[in-house]
Amino acid sequence: MNKDIFRAYDIRGVAETDLTQEVVEDIGKALGTIIIDQNHRDIIVARDSRLSSPILFAYLTKGILSTGVNIIDIGIVPTPVLYFATHELTSSNGVVITGSHNPKNYNGFKIVLNQKTLSQERIKNLLDLVLKKEFSKGEGKIHQEEVLDSYSNQINNNIDLKSALNIAIDCGNGTASVIAKEVYEKLGCNVISLFDELDGNFPNHHPDPSKEENMQDLKNTVLENNLDLGLAFDGDADRLGIVTKNGSIIDADIQMLAFAKEILKLNPGGKIVFDVKCSKNLSDGIEDLGGVPLMNATGHSLIKKRIHEEKALLGGEMSGHIFFNDRWPGFDDAIYAGARMLELVSKAHNVNLLDSLPKTCSTPEINIIVGDKEKFKIVEEFKKNMKFKEEKIIDIDGVRIEFQYGWGLLRPSNTSPVLVLRFEANSENHLEEIKEKFRKILYSIDPSLGEF
Repeated sequence: MNKDIFRAYDIRGVAETDLTQEVVEDIGKALGTIIIDQNHRDIIVARDSRLSSPILFAYLTKGILSTGVNIIDIGIVPTPVLYFATHELTSSNGVVITGSHNPKNYNGFKIVLNQKTLSQERIKNLLDLVLKKEFSKGEGKIHQEEVLDSYSNQINNNIDLKSALNIAIDCGNGTASVIAKEVYEKLGCNVISLFDELDGNFPNHHPDPSKEENMQDLKNTVLENNLDLGLAFDGDADRLGIVTKNGSIIDADIQMLAFAKEILKLNPGGKIVFDVKCSKNLSDGIEDLGGVPLMNATGHSLIKKRIHEEKALLGGEMSGHIFFNDRWPGFDDAIYAGARMLELVSKAHNVNLLDSLPKTCSTPEINIIVGDKEKFKIVEEFKKNMKFKEEKIIDIDGVRIEFQYGWGLLRPSNTSPVLVLRFEANSENHLEEIKEKFRKILYSIDPSLGEF
């Protein structure tokens, strides 16, 4: 078994290579055993639209049922609908089979126990149980329940649009296809829906709105039809991309600044959690608004955990995960986040609201392909070789170095065999200067690393 599939905040690997029948059945058995040990007897199971998801569903549920745990099957739904179901249905445990934004041959599992997403030590405990193979035995039963109508109704009751908006959405042939258009039409929007047929081949573009090339169809649709806003979703609809009326793509950290302004008006002194990839404009903006900025390691489950511990009102990641914990139960939900943005724009009576948010010179997330083990070694070597004594060093996740005129970040991805970099500065010259500092160290470690 490839133990590297047990990552920091979910389980992810190549379907039927890493995720073989034996491995997936054992993951199901381990999950069932943990649930039995907690004196629970059921779990909600969902899946995405990937080609491998039906067979992985069969393997996983076979393992779970063999422990005596009962399964509530809610079908093909967005990951946030699985999270929602753990608050809405009779079970607080859930697992969704999803490869999220990874290439189409990947798949994996995001797991919730007692309404808390598994991460780090709890995923390690699951791995230990898989390796020991000391599983409970029993005969569980499976039945289906429908939860999409309830989810749509809850968003409709939660959101108040002051005016009808003309929008486009890009479902990327992922699971947003099953509910997103209905949600926004119920709110009163006029919706042009792109790529809203489930297709695990992702024939139109890769379902990752954090990459600019995947936003071009949405951008063109917004501009050609003079629409008020465009919303894009990743493969399992827990990450949001936004295109403004003028065709600008708004990164998630700047989206968060817009949300923070609204939330902190009503909750002075509120805490907001964000990951190490986010703009300094966000932390500075939160402080200027009277809030408390809390930087955190990257990872959807790690952000959720910090939100819960700190009782924060909002959380987010540069990759597009947005977590509302003021009027929503604190999980990452791109469809709901999109609805909150529509509400914000309609209340301001200004579809150009997002274009007025602060901008700096920055790069998108830069990925350099390396091996799963090599990425950690390179980051550790970088830390040993760097000489930035007068600068602020943040090492909660890789290393972020803050200069007077900007910052640079290097971290190992927890979902892919890549190094992740991002840079921001107050000018293009300073941006290039910071990148060059990082290049010198990285190329001294491994001259064959890709260009950035």
